[in-house]
Amino acid sequence: MASPQSSSKLSAPIDLARVRELFARPERIAPSDFLRREIAERMHERLSLVKIVPKQVLDAGCGTGADLALLQKTYPAAQIVGLDGAEAMTRAAKAPAPSTRSLNQMLSRFLPAKAGVDIACGDFGNLPFKANSLDLLWSNLALHWHPQPDRVFAEWRRVLRTDGLLMFSSFGPDTFTEVRAAFAELDLHTHTLPFVDMHDFGDQLVEAGFSTPVMDMERITVTYDTVAALLADVRALGGDPLDTRRRGLIGRAAWQRMLDALEAKRRPDGKLGLTFEVIYGHAFLPAPRTTAAGESIVRFQPRKP
Repeated sequence: MASPQSSSKLSAPIDLARVRELFARPERIAPSDFLRREIAERMHERLSLVKIVPKQVLDAGCGTGADLALLQKTYPAAQIVGLDGAEAMTRAAKAPAPSTRSLNQMLSRFLPAKAGVDIACGDFGNLPFKANSLDLLWSNLALHWHPQPDRVFAEWRRVLRTDGLLMFSSFGPDTFTEVRAAFAELDLHTHTLPFVDMHDFGDQLVEAGFSTPVMDMERITVTYDTVAALLADVRALGGDPLDTRRRGLIGRAAWQRMLDALEAKRRPDGKLGLTFEVIYGHAFLPAPRTTAAGESIVRFQPRKP
């Protein structure tokens, strides 16, 4: 893992305490969960193409734990750990749905004691795990909440075993373009996260020591009937955790200018569109090429008879 003294790229001046506040009420986040579930399914389609049999799996930024059942169904013999920085989210994740609970009870009769799901509260950029302890690290729409993704990648590299797989999704720079343009009518403050570009993520993965990362991106447009519904999802999905966020009250006239700017963007079908740029990435952790002392490691393949 990168040392505190090493240089790191700041994606944005994100206040992590503010992030935890934004996720302190799971019921406020729940109405926007449809997009997280859709992205999880698309991540899972990509994961199904990779042939691995992990023993330990981590969901970094698990929220209320909706992805945990998907991961357990895919890898029923694995120990699945869900970790989130917001205590309210982990408390919600510890109350599985009846179908999941029944599945856990059934599997416990046939699988080793370590198989199953565990929940922990912690920072996914400073994981409470030993080095080389995980086979798969999954993270769905969580990475953009951290101000130093390159250090997060270094930490994820630390906990993965050789040939371990990292699979993640994140929002990209074109997310919330409509809202960003509308707020420009209000003031010069930044009201949404300046999301990291896909190519920068790829470079950071290589710098962290991952092998040949695969990055791809797609744009998803969600439509709304009202500005209020659109803004509710923006708060739940992106919020404003920046240290530089506006602290003072917004005047009624200024707020109306922002609302009018959004209304002016109605589509021919009368709907309001909201753009999400979704970045997907996966990479393996290669075998080390040098020892801790800096000596080169040379591997020989046994000759076939």
